[in-house]
Amino acid sequence: MIERFNQIKKIFARIIELIPSYYFASDRLTFMCEKLEVLSSDEKVQIRDTFNSVLDVMLESQASDIEIGGFGNQGFVWMRIHGNKERQKAIPELTIDESALFILTVLNEKQRETLLHNKSVDLSYTYFNTKFAKNVRFRGTSYFDIDTIALNMRSISANVRPIESLEFHPNLIKVLSHRYIKFGLSLITGITGSGKSSTLDSIIDYHNKVDPIHIIIISSPLEYVHSSNKAIIRHREVGRDVDSFKAGTIQALRQDPDMVVIGEMRDPDTIMAALEITDTGHKVFSTLHTSSAVESIDRIIAEVEPSEQERVRNRLADVLISVVSQKLVPTLDKKRVLAKEVLIVNPSVKAAIKNNNTSEIYMMINQAGAHGMITMEQDLHRLYLKKIISAENAMAYSNNKNRMHQLITGA
Repeated sequence: MIERFNQIKKIFARIIELIPSYYFASDRLTFMCEKLEVLSSDEKVQIRDTFNSVLDVMLESQASDIEIGGFGNQGFVWMRIHGNKERQKAIPELTIDESALFILTVLNEKQRETLLHNKSVDLSYTYFNTKFAKNVRFRGTSYFDIDTIALNMRSISANVRPIESLEFHPNLIKVLSHRYIKFGLSLITGITGSGKSSTLDSIIDYHNKVDPIHIIIISSPLEYVHSSNKAIIRHREVGRDVDSFKAGTIQALRQDPDMVVIGEMRDPDTIMAALEITDTGHKVFSTLHTSSAVESIDRIIAEVEPSEQERVRNRLADVLISVVSQKLVPTLDKKRVLAKEVLIVNPSVKAAIKNNNTSEIYMMINQAGAHGMITMEQDLHRLYLKKIISAENAMAYSNNKNRMHQLITGA
């Protein structure tokens, strides 16, 4: 790898020495983009192969994420391995300019234009890994970091976890199944890196094996690509196949779907579009960056204008059927395990949402274990009792610290 880096550094040096000394920030990066055209096809392939070799190391290290470039990296490549960000000292260091060129070479022309204009761009990336003898996929985002650019890439598992491995209660499996409930909104929530996309893929794969339906997936960027089996599955990437989540959701109404998967409800327009398509009798799955079921409900309502909140509250109560909020918690053997909170909407929950009494829902979940519901604290306690996680991590990852303390101490 050292020899590979030495070769691409020589290539980068030819461009860097051309940059006027008075060019900084966007001007400097724009100049780099223009000068990439002087590279030969062989040189571009050489840079791309070196980039892929770094990703090979990432996969062999079982890292979930990699960080390249930007001021914060201080010249190093960083990886997240079992939850911890670590410098990779075995990978040669790069200067700020070398890192920027490394990243810009991987982006296509449209992505470079978007990056310079918006200061950020999402992307997907695929290459053939010779060790695994198959294509491997990543999702990424490149963004500005103190007037230069950085890149984060996350490995997308080549295999979908079977839904059984998520240890969902049979009642939740029923609610999630299109065969059992043909319509309604189900949410998978959690912070970035909590495995939301993997859970969604498991649900899609479950339907693909048994249900002859039409599934439309709208994502940004496109991650795991499902091959149609029992179900026909369409993949639409925001920015490539459709302009926005909202546009993709509205357009789906005219595409004869049974199930629509919206990668993220990130703005009021997408939320309203998701509620609309659910109202029309479709089954909809989406994600939110929230850490509990109650927070998810409150977030959706708070996202819209105050004048619309009462109407959205009533619509949400009518169409919401389940919320799974999840976290990946460090285990005693230095890996990570899924902890989850599950809400299955019943008449009591529906009434609490309509009456703006969402604070009551936590106790409803707490007392409905037999029906498939579980609080985050109850699931963390389960993992603690099975000696999978420590008491410290059970407390650290809980939403309700007092309740977690009571469960651990038996108080």
